[in-house]
Amino acid sequence: MAERVLDAAEGLVQQHGYSGFSYDDVARLVGIKKPSIHHHFATKSELVACVARRYTTRFGKQLDEIEAKQAEAPARLMAYAALFEQTFAKDRSLCVCGMLGAQVQSLPDEVTHEVSSFFRINLGWLTRVFSEGQRAKLIRSGRSSQSLAEMYLCALEGAMVVGRGVSSSRGPKQISQTLLSQLIVDR
Repeated sequence: MAERVLDAAEGLVQQHGYSGFSYDDVARLVGIKKPSIHHHFATKSELVACVARRYTTRFGKQLDEIEAKQAEAPARLMAYAALFEQTFAKDRSLCVCGMLGAQVQSLPDEVTHEVSSFFRINLGWLTRVFSEGQRAKLIRSGRSSQSLAEMYLCALEGAMVVGRGVSSSRGPKQISQTLLSQLIVDR
């Protein structure tokens, strides 16, 4: 039951953010009464922190899979963008932590901590991938790997927000292709 509650809450966060849903909404989606949710998650902040933590863990596993399947930085970066594209393709859903990150000033500390963890993990991974690509002369090295990582993550998160805002199907995949075409060294 807890997993079903987390699934429902995740979808609601992706569509409406932290303040845009209640336990009533979750209960209605899962088909249970509100006290049943409180049995698993005493507070909304605990529930959303668990959603963000689970999302980050799942995302981290996907990063490991990308590394196992893709040997070179350009392919890893394209596979990374595909993770965002998959999320966006579901009714223009946003990244859980991207949505929550936009609301971080008004979030409880335990949720803010989880959101921050997601971004630190992703920026660390991207920085490493860009650095490896630069060392292998596959990525142009005019900028630091850290600034490239920040730009890339911001572009993908932003593509989701802008795509939703203008009701465009042009999402993270197309933005990634545009950016990478400028960064990848032609062979």
